[in-house]
Amino acid sequence: MKVYNKLVRDKIPEIIKASGKTPKTEIITGELKTEYLELKLKEEVKEYLEDKNIEELADILEVLFALSDNLGYSEEDLLNKRLEKKEERGGFKEGIVLKEVK
Repeated sequence: MKVYNKLVRDKIPEIIKASGKTPKTEIITGELKTEYLELKLKEEVKEYLEDKNIEELADILEVLFALSDNLGYSEEDLLNKRLEKKEERGGFKEGIVLKEVK
């Protein structure tokens, strides 16, 4: 038996069952869910920093959507806030590094 004790995507238990194994799961909510999502975010960011691929970026985005939902916001709310901030302050596309302000 292998112990994981980590948040997984919603279909993972079905995938495990289809492979002939039996997963033990628990549904979490509220602050505990936020804690697990934050741990998952750290895990996914670490994986992205190691592998630098679009798969890991997609995982990060999925965790961000779940965190947003857990805080009572929709994916659309999050994307709209992103656009609002981008219009107001810009994005990070140009790679500008602020060295100092006198």
